[in-house]
Amino acid sequence: MQDFLAAIGLVLVIEGLVYGGFPALARKLAAEVQTMPENMLRLGGLAAIAVGVGIVWLVRR
Repeated sequence: MQDFLAAIGLVLVIEGLVYGGFPALARKLAAEVQTMPENMLRLGGLAAIAVGVGIVWLVRR
């Protein structure tokens, strides 16, 4: 559970860096996401999941 909470904290730090450091870029990306087809978003999400699981697996082995 401790690792899960640390991971959530890191996600929040990264999100905060994007929104706090580059607000114009965050707005642009949010607008682009609105125009993307669902299949592209789904594929991007699944790819992010796969990369994230791979990174965790490499670090934890």
